[in-house]
Amino acid sequence: MAPRRRRKKHSAPVASRTQVALSSPVSGPSIDALGFVSLESNVPGLSQVILQKLNMKSYEEYKAVVNGESPGSGFGIHSLSDMFQRLEDTFQFCAQCRVLPNQLSDSKILRRCKRCRNVYYCSPECQRADWPVHKRVCWELRLVAIDRLVEWLVVTGDFSLPSGPWPWPPGAVRDWDTWFSMWGAQLDTMLESVLASHAMSTLWDSVGRPRPDPDSLRGSLRRLLTDTLSQPLTVGLGLRTLVGNTAKLGGITVHVVGASHVETFLTSHGAYEELQHMFPGSGGLHVVMVGVDLAVESLPQFTSVLPATPATIQLSSYRGLYHDFWEEQIEMGQAVSPDLVAGFHPGFHASQDLMAGWLPTLLLLRDYEIPTIFTVYSQQELTASLQILMELEIRIIAYGDNPFASLKPEQAYTNPNKQPVYCSAYYIMFRGTSHQLDGEEAVGKMDSSI
Repeated sequence: MAPRRRRKKHSAPVASRTQVALSSPVSGPSIDALGFVSLESNVPGLSQVILQKLNMKSYEEYKAVVNGESPGSGFGIHSLSDMFQRLEDTFQFCAQCRVLPNQLSDSKILRRCKRCRNVYYCSPECQRADWPVHKRVCWELRLVAIDRLVEWLVVTGDFSLPSGPWPWPPGAVRDWDTWFSMWGAQLDTMLESVLASHAMSTLWDSVGRPRPDPDSLRGSLRRLLTDTLSQPLTVGLGLRTLVGNTAKLGGITVHVVGASHVETFLTSHGAYEELQHMFPGSGGLHVVMVGVDLAVESLPQFTSVLPATPATIQLSSYRGLYHDFWEEQIEMGQAVSPDLVAGFHPGFHASQDLMAGWLPTLLLLRDYEIPTIFTVYSQQELTASLQILMELEIRIIAYGDNPFASLKPEQAYTNPNKQPVYCSAYYIMFRGTSHQLDGEEAVGKMDSSI
């Protein structure tokens, strides 16, 4: 059923930024939960290994910690070395036969590929049998192994983002090449400082493996920058293409749907502040994160529309389904309709459960003609997602390679020799229905890229 239309009602401006938590419903399929459960189908017993290494009893306990709650008394991480060893232990299973360490005989141990240091085998026979597949991704998986460890410096804040206004006109920054060129020598100096830092030395001392050469570490730091900034700059791509004027009175509102702990991490580390520099003349940006997997403890909860301050960004969150947020907040006049909706890897193509959870939101976005940008990992996901959207008679405006895709390769956790993917590698932009209200076919050329 299409969502009912109501006249927008605007609440009175709220003078304070203080926000009170909502008791928002949390229901519907969780990508995080489905992903954790799927571990068993690919590597039986792996989910229990992960919980065991963290001294946790259930996925619910694991999820609570991811959402920002304090771990139980048995969490048991005593040092950096201990933490990195436990992390590495969760990757230990034979890439060929999927056997886990506790399933091996006493005379056998898992040994790591010496080239990528990222894939394990239980025997030379398994390694030889797997080599025709592994050799196609071995070099790329070496990057994955380095990035997985260097990323700890982002978590701790020992590697931070370049800050301050962009030194170039925002319109000149169209992709990562121009973004890196814009920061130039300033970024190079910052990277050298991180390479020479005590935090970098402590990291590799704690890992207990040889430190990569400086060029490899510089490359990793640059990839991690793109991974951290990919989401906000992709939102900016959507604003540039689908909205245009960001200087409107009252500011611009962006809803990030299907948000999870990833978005919470990015906001807490200042990634979304990059939108201030991408749109320095804006009337203000209000970004609301909405999702059932959202860790809201470190992000203000949404209560009602707040006055925008020009050239600033305001962040808030709602833990629940987007169509519930729409009915409770927008239809009740507590919030304005968004100028743009963004969704990162919605995954509705992956299963019937996820599609059922996303369907009300997709129909709502279609029927209210909300400009929307979604991203996907791969060409295969792009094709499947486009097919679903077209079957729902949603008007596709543009799709193609994302100029702000993450350059950090992502390994399929339970299928290590699968070709790595890149976050937000492709975008899809859509708005409204592919049919006019009178039933006639909409006229216009669908662009494959912007």
